[in-house]
Amino acid sequence: MNNKPVISLMNVTKRIGRNTIIDDLTFEVPQGEIFGFLGPNGAGKTTTIRMIVGLMSITEGQILIKGKNIKTEFEQAIRHVGAIVESPEMYKYLSGYHNLIHYARMVPGVTKERIDEVVSLVKLENRIHDKVKKYSLGMRQRLGVAQALLHRPSLLILDEPTNGLDPAGIRELRDYLRHLTHTEGITVVVSSHLLSEMELMCDRVAILQQGKLVDVMPIERLTHGNDQAQTYQIKAKPLELALSTIKQMEEVLEVKLTQDAHIEVTTREERIPDILVELMQNNIRIYGVQMVLQSLEERFLEITGAGQIG
Repeated sequence: MNNKPVISLMNVTKRIGRNTIIDDLTFEVPQGEIFGFLGPNGAGKTTTIRMIVGLMSITEGQILIKGKNIKTEFEQAIRHVGAIVESPEMYKYLSGYHNLIHYARMVPGVTKERIDEVVSLVKLENRIHDKVKKYSLGMRQRLGVAQALLHRPSLLILDEPTNGLDPAGIRELRDYLRHLTHTEGITVVVSSHLLSEMELMCDRVAILQQGKLVDVMPIERLTHGNDQAQTYQIKAKPLELALSTIKQMEEVLEVKLTQDAHIEVTTREERIPDILVELMQNNIRIYGVQMVLQSLEERFLEITGAGQIG
């Protein structure tokens, strides 16, 4: 896989009047990755996307797409981008197929074979000749993605793509985006305030709050928490003896009992074997050990100190 960034933001700032909407964003996204903008409503996700696709001017900084500056080389940069900002616009009285034909006429080099190819990619073969007014919201989203893919972009940008979708539609879209990155090598940038969906969909996320970049991290690190200390759940008997034994050990940051009579221990991973050895030497039987993963919502609140998700 090519490790050169498909999109780079360098010190990007957006001001409207005296208000700073986006404050000094810097990050890059390589080929074949699903990259998420995560943050509460009003954090600046849609504003950032609008600047990336040229719908909003940049006050300071640069946005490069495949090395082309969106500000000074707009046509060369935007030809690499397919996007759905807010909701896909379709002619509801036309069929899905005729919507794609209409759009293809505006884009040089899109053949009938390419239209058939994207229809197959988004799995709309059985309904593509139906009128769009008969489509479910999920089908319209897939048709919008097909339209965005017609010109073979390197970068697909989706702003809140799961809005209005039922659980089945959300899962379908998520699976499709995974398929797209793996088979086509396309980079996907997606924004959402739905933490659970970002957890399942993205490889990495940029956490935004009040227009500022809090952090960029792999989704695994976001859910696993602190690399230095982690919480583990131990099932052992006799329970009180196990609890008192662990409390006396060094480098144990916290020990507590759960409602289902397990012991939760917060410590470094390297200390877990020592804890288990100590328990066994005290004739304590061990029935199970597992890491306790924080939910994405818990980590988000921990990182940002936010009182609400959005």
